[in-house]
Amino acid sequence: MKVKVDIINYIEKNILPQYGDFDKAHNLNHINRVIENSLEIARSYPVDINLIYVIAAYHDIGMPKGRKDHGNHSAEILLEDRNLDKWFSGDERTLMAEAIEDHRASLGHEPRSIYGKIVADADNDLEYRSILMRCLWHSLAHFPGHDKDTHFDRIFNHMIDKYGENGYLKTWLNSEHDMRSLSEIRHKLTNDRKGLRADFDELWNLEVQT
Repeated sequence: MKVKVDIINYIEKNILPQYGDFDKAHNLNHINRVIENSLEIARSYPVDINLIYVIAAYHDIGMPKGRKDHGNHSAEILLEDRNLDKWFSGDERTLMAEAIEDHRASLGHEPRSIYGKIVADADNDLEYRSILMRCLWHSLAHFPGHDKDTHFDRIFNHMIDKYGENGYLKTWLNSEHDMRSLSEIRHKLTNDRKGLRADFDELWNLEVQT
């Protein structure tokens, strides 16, 4: 099953361009990766691929209203978009909004549907170097006064808190890919801090000194 062409056209024309001015950790590149990840995960489950695509496309759209509550803001924007009535029922739009509200890694409860679980796992984007780069982008954007070593220490501690053995990250569907990637990340954090620092230095040189 493929996403309907007219839905793709609407999203690409009216929704995705809004991410153009977002910070690098939540810009269009990130959204496209989450869409790609979501569609890939969804292949293993009996879900409507059109709903998956729209949820992934809208999941961070409320970020300008505040990072802390951006899931709720993003859900509100989806619910207020009456153009979606062309393709989705009221119940479907509610389902998509709930999945968007439930996508955050720090969520205090399990996503209410398989749709929320798919997009939450897709949003984790568990690729080691991608995570390290997103952490660097976020740190540079929000703590511009930090020096290089302070940025590294902050990122390392954040990664321990989120991705470590006792971290708050939740993976709901435990795909083979995610489990393998998470194991790699935890190895770096626990047993190879020097390697992690070397990778950080490489990304720092690419991002800051070029």
